[in-house]
Amino acid sequence: MGSAFSAAQTSSVVGGKQKAVTFNKLMVNTGRDFNPDTGHFRCRIPGAYYFSFSVGKFPGKLLSVILVKNGEEVQAMAYDDYRRIGRKVQSQSVMISLKQMDTVWLLLQQSPQYAVYSTAGPYITFSGYLVYPKLQLISYISNHLSSPALSHLNCPPQADPRSRDPAVEQQRSAFSVARTSTFVGQSGGHQNKLPLTFDVEFVNIGGHFNKTSGLFTCYFPGVYFFAFTVGKHPRKAVSVKLMTGSGQVQAMVFDEDTSKRREMQSQSLMLQLDRGETVWLYSQQDKRYAVYSNQGRYTTFSGFL
Repeated sequence: MGSAFSAAQTSSVVGGKQKAVTFNKLMVNTGRDFNPDTGHFRCRIPGAYYFSFSVGKFPGKLLSVILVKNGEEVQAMAYDDYRRIGRKVQSQSVMISLKQMDTVWLLLQQSPQYAVYSTAGPYITFSGYLVYPKLQLISYISNHLSSPALSHLNCPPQADPRSRDPAVEQQRSAFSVARTSTFVGQSGGHQNKLPLTFDVEFVNIGGHFNKTSGLFTCYFPGVYFFAFTVGKHPRKAVSVKLMTGSGQVQAMVFDEDTSKRREMQSQSLMLQLDRGETVWLYSQQDKRYAVYSNQGRYTTFSGFL
């Protein structure tokens, strides 16, 4: 039996005494590893897990929801500091390595200034599933933060580990990375579309992603799922494209608003790749554009076979 869950919350939650986002609608709970009443997922099968969540912004409130592991601040967050009346949805996703009994949940800032909005729609969703069991990492950097930082994405179906062919079992390829610093475009700079680089690595199964160069190189031909989220810099526009080969654009996020507010944009897709093909993110090289991030890890990039 594998491990997967997908849950939703149909009521709004205001920050305060309630620390974890809880859920009142459970669509999938394979293995019963997720408790909607506490909002906690507890790992039963060690391995690499992909998590995604979407949260609605409450009108007139700030939004800050962080994916945490074992009670410590973890790798990624959804954030929007636009206080005015208006509703929107922010999304985030990441893949992390879990040991048996590790716990993962969504943290809402404990202040009435913060809230998440939902209705019977619903706006708030949280999903996760086991991608590769018994993960053997090539490299691993701790995904805990020392102190708190200030769409539901569609995923490919999970394969049953018991049904895998032994010859295919070793063909594992997955990565998940983040940036902890801002990248600002430079007008009149490089003519080549240089990749966005990363400084935090959660998983890198197979070692096929180079965070220093920002390039993922395909070693096993097949269908890959990619997802990325980027933070919008105050007073800057954002334009980030998922590129392949010699610069073909496959997907992008864009926001030309240059107000001082901070928010996020997300995108995901699947690609058929051949051995040797490369995939990377490109941020527009112009001083009007920027990608925002800090220790809260607004900007993330994940992919897996």
